[in-house]
Amino acid sequence: MENFIFDLLKRSGADGWAVRDEIRTGWEFYFIRHALDQNRVRETEHITLTIYKAFEENGKKFLGSASAEIAPTATEAEAEGLIRSLLFEAGLIRNPYYALNQPRGDAAPMPDAPDVAAIAGDFLRAMKSVDEDAGAFVNSYEIFTDSVCCRLVTSTGIDVTDVYPSSMTEVVVNARDDKREIELYRMYNSGSCDAAGLKANVEETMRFGRDKLRAGKTPALGKCDVVFSTDDALQLYDYFIDRMNAGMVYQGISDCEIGKAVAEDKGGDKLTVRAAKTLENSSHNGAFDSEGAPVRDMTIISGGVAENFYGRRMFSQYIGLEDSFSPGNFVVEGGDKTAAELRTGKFLEVVEFSDFQVDPASGDIAGEIRLGYLHDGDAVMVVEGGSVSGTMRELGGALRFSKEQKQYNNYLIPAVTRLCGASITGAEG
Repeated sequence: MENFIFDLLKRSGADGWAVRDEIRTGWEFYFIRHALDQNRVRETEHITLTIYKAFEENGKKFLGSASAEIAPTATEAEAEGLIRSLLFEAGLIRNPYYALNQPRGDAAPMPDAPDVAAIAGDFLRAMKSVDEDAGAFVNSYEIFTDSVCCRLVTSTGIDVTDVYPSSMTEVVVNARDDKREIELYRMYNSGSCDAAGLKANVEETMRFGRDKLRAGKTPALGKCDVVFSTDDALQLYDYFIDRMNAGMVYQGISDCEIGKAVAEDKGGDKLTVRAAKTLENSSHNGAFDSEGAPVRDMTIISGGVAENFYGRRMFSQYIGLEDSFSPGNFVVEGGDKTAAELRTGKFLEVVEFSDFQVDPASGDIAGEIRLGYLHDGDAVMVVEGGSVSGTMRELGGALRFSKEQKQYNNYLIPAVTRLCGASITGAEG
């Protein structure tokens, strides 16, 4: 990043500014089955400028902001033109005034750069260890491993640099019998490689593919408990986590209040959620957030009661928070029962949706079933079609979660979640 950018910002007349410089050094691998098709090494740099402009109208103070990316190869004239444009745009934004982040304590020492080659090797060995057969196998996969170096410099004196790994694996699995063949796609995000977890997830996907070949139609079940054991469960927990975000509170989308229950008690487990500074194999283990605030461990919800809000500086200040930050990792504590205990009685375990959503404002639940297992005592039927619906405002207080936990990149959540009393529409025909 050229030093003239800082000189131009200091002379621009802006009331505040921030420069974020992110350099990614990555390795990429593309496989057809387990044969390497191509691979490459790349390095990219992204520089983002943010300009703040303070002004007053009719006795009210405002602080507008505008951001844009500038090319690493930009000339001084090009940078000066962009800064002028951002300054003009910032002057059109009428956000109530707030104070920008200041440096807080000593900067954490910058960690060593991750060994991208070693991480890539872990992914390659994990994928080659997957157990396959003629009925279900890996069609193709792509592996991306990055070392991310991010520096943030602000007009208030923040100058911090962080280095962390960020990886992604895309896998296409095929399953077939003598009548047809289907494909299932998965994308796994992480920091470094959880080899055992990746192998287990891919093999689980192949099992789902085999079962989908013999699935029948989902019957109309009316009200029925639904069990979640895949990453779709994140939507259920994000409903509560998002509602503790200062932005949601300030805008009136969330009605959560510190010291009050986040859901009406309907006999479910009491939710406890923590922000975690680090989580093994997460790609969000930075020491500071995107605005330079130090990240720390913090309890957000404890025993079903709101304990701490979190979020961006602007919205946090609007609701009276001074020492705020945006977490990178979340941990949802497990419940009292085991996964096996939650999988008893009559329930529908849905492992594949065409799309599953929980609206953060209304709490409405919607998802079309692509693959599920209908349990009724000792009988299990593989089903597809139909949908799951309901609202977290009514059902959130009846959630049950297993003691065991499972990690999805920057989330550690109960491995099994039981949503009691959802509505199940059957498949037509």
